[in-house]
Amino acid sequence: MKSEAPQAGTQSGERSGADLVFKHDLPNLTMDDWEVTVSTVDYAPGRVGKVHHHAGFVLAYVLEGKVVSKVSGQEERTYRPGEMFYEAPGSTHEVSRNASETQPAKLLAMIFAKKGAPLTMPGPA
Repeated sequence: MKSEAPQAGTQSGERSGADLVFKHDLPNLTMDDWEVTVSTVDYAPGRVGKVHHHAGFVLAYVLEGKVVSKVSGQEERTYRPGEMFYEAPGSTHEVSRNASETQPAKLLAMIFAKKGAPLTMPGPA
């Protein structure tokens, strides 16, 4: 009797055919009384966002266009559709802009914070 090799990824519990988009350690937090708020952020051509910070941590996923981001001392980087970035608790989003002067950009922002906390605040953390 011939046995077939298991599909790649099935022994470790991963879905077969799944492509890794992003992997990052999360903060060591107790998340009792927290919630996630998910919204889209539209960047008109040439839009430059103001320096800001969030109450908790953020996962951002670029849906279209190119978004330039720099978070608390990290290198400035351009993200393309399908790429993600992470903003740690207590970090400052120093640069947030559309990389294009002619094309719009859009990202999906997932903000994890305590219920009732203001989600986005101006200036550094």
